[in-house]
This record gives sequence, structure tokens and C-alpha cells, in this order.
Amino acid sequence: MPHPPSAYEHDVVIVGASFAGAACALAAAQYGLRVCVLERKADPGERLHTTGIVVKEAMEQTWLGRMPEHLVQRVANVRLYAPNLRSVLLAAPGYYFLTTDTPNLMRWLASELRANGVDLRLQQSFTDAHRRGDGWQVEGTGRCAYLVGADGARSRVAQRTGLGQVRDTLYGVEREFNGLQLPQGDALHCFVSKRYAPGYIGWVAQNPTGVQVGLALRHDPMQARVPDIDGFIAHVRDVVGIAPSLQPSSTRAGLVPCGLPDGPITGHRLVLTGDAAGIVSPLSAGGIHSSWRHGWAVGEAIARHLRGRGPDTERVARQAAPAFHGKRLLRWAMDQLQADWPLNALVHTAATRRIAEQIYFHRRGVRA
Repeated sequence: MPHPPSAYEHDVVIVGASFAGAACALAAAQYGLRVCVLERKADPGERLHTTGIVVKEAMEQTWLGRMPEHLVQRVANVRLYAPNLRSVLLAAPGYYFLTTDTPNLMRWLASELRANGVDLRLQQSFTDAHRRGDGWQVEGTGRCAYLVGADGARSRVAQRTGLGQVRDTLYGVEREFNGLQLPQGDALHCFVSKRYAPGYIGWVAQNPTGVQVGLALRHDPMQARVPDIDGFIAHVRDVVGIAPSLQPSSTRAGLVPCGLPDGPITGHRLVLTGDAAGIVSPLSAGGIHSSWRHGWAVGEAIARHLRGRGPDTERVARQAAPAFHGKRLLRWAMDQLQADWPLNALVHTAATRRIAEQIYFHRRGVRA
């Protein structure tokens, strides 16, 4: 459909080509909007800050269900380990997770954007933007009707436009061991330990190309602590089957938001989504499905509003942001009350299993 003459070079400029940004772009493109995505990396698959673990709902309800089969591996169970490495296997009939070849998944997403008419500009950073008329002037890009920040926990869009910024974060490190096969590859192995992962967990998972081993902890910028990933791997290697001589093939690390921004996520024709808007579970820091849904809702709302068929995009963006009330309470408890001895003693109890089921399976779990 040809576009009528316009004062704007783009209907929407989206900063960031990860899950929320890609969802926003694809949704807007379905309505024929002129969509430009700025991505500072030359290769969308490099320097990743995501584990790439996708829940069943994302696979069955979103565009991610189109992922090529060779990029995903189904994982049906969770094995939860207490600090003393006693464990319990959790399962939910019909439920599953998908681990991914994350670098190539991000490259596939980039190809999807281009195949759907999105102007994806790799190696182009967002520097600044200013209100101009009813839209925005984005430096180095031109005028647009809407500006969307999908640029992570340290969103430059938020900083430059005066929107809220996420202050509550985790710091995570993940090692990849290409070619390795776990003896229990059908489980997502999750380790609770105040020593190694205060305020969060460690994890080990089989993916299509090998094994990923990660560790995250609560980040305090005044007392920054680097996760002891080497110590953690030494601690768990015998229970998951990682030989001492095996060297990692790659490492990724970064901040992961686990709280809300300290101000608004919207302004006039301006929206934050994904990590920039704190669209992640405050407890698990899982965000792919939530970010995709929010980004898609924002992209669709922009298109409908510009076509004169929908409510204000800003209101839709605020209403579509999940509240996570129960998980915010559990996040507070994990920050304030975490200790190793309760889980060591109670890992096999019904109460512990119920909490774990809510976190991992949204209460769909059964004991095994």
C-alpha cells in the first residue's frame, strides 16, 4: 500500500532489535507502517544478555512459534536443587520450555524483520531525540510519529527523553559449552544458593548446540559483586556431569532488570517496552514472553491509532504492562529473608513444591 505524503520519514522508530523491539516492529509492519529499527550491534547474535529460554506460551501464542526447529530444544522438567545439592524433580503434563541456539535465534529474528519490510539498521546507535511538532526528531534517523525504546535495562531512550529508568537489577554471567551433552538433558537444572546466587539462582540447561551454565545475583551498584561462575561450576559439576577439564566456548554477561522503572514508561508518542520498561518477572527475571506480548501490543496500538481506529498508544502500553503482584512479594522475600537452611530442610515438602510450581509452571506442576 503506498503511503500518503507525510512530514515523517518513518511512522515509528524502535531502538533495539531484541524480543520486545522485534515484536513491536513486526506488529506495526503487519499494518503497513513504515518501521525503522536501530540496533547498535553489527551482529544481532553477539554480546547477548539473555538466556534465550522460551516458555510454552511464547511458542504457541506468538510469532516465535515460527522459529526453525534446529534453533530450539524442548525441555519438559525442572530439577530444583537446595544449597546442599539435594534435589526434587518438578514436572507439568503438557508443559515445556524451549532452550535455544540464542545467537542464531537473534539473527533469524533480524531476517524476519527485513522479510516483513522493516528498515533494520545494524550498527546504528541511538544518540538523542527531540520533540518536533507532534512527533520526534531522532538524530541520524529523521522524523517519526512515534519513538519506542526497547533498548534494555540501561535504556538510552529513557535517559534522553526523561522517562523512568530501571534501578533494580540482577547481574548475570553465562558460560556456553558447545558440543556437551548433559546426562539429564530433559530438565532445566536450577540451583538455589545464598553463597553463589544471593537474590537469584544458578542454572544449567541443554540447548541445541551444547550446554549453558549461568549464575546471577542481586546487583548493588554501591557494592558491586561479580558472580563466582567458576566456583559455581565447580560446586555443581558432579551432579550435572561437566568434566573438570572442559573449557567454555563462550561467555556472556550483563544486567537483567527485576523491578519497575522509577518513573513513567510513556510520554507523548513515546513508549518504553521490554527490559527498558521492566517487563520481566521480578522473581525469575524471565522476560521473553512478557516482553514479546507487550512489544506486540505497543506496535499494534501505534498502527491502529495512526489509522484512526484505536485508543491512545500510551494508555495501551501502560495497561498491557503486567503487574506481577505476587511475584513482587516473593522478590522482596528473596532479597530480605533468603537463607540456605530452610530449603536444605524443606526441599521435598509440599509447600516448597507449590512455590516452585508457581514460579516455573504457573501452578500447573505435579510432583515426580
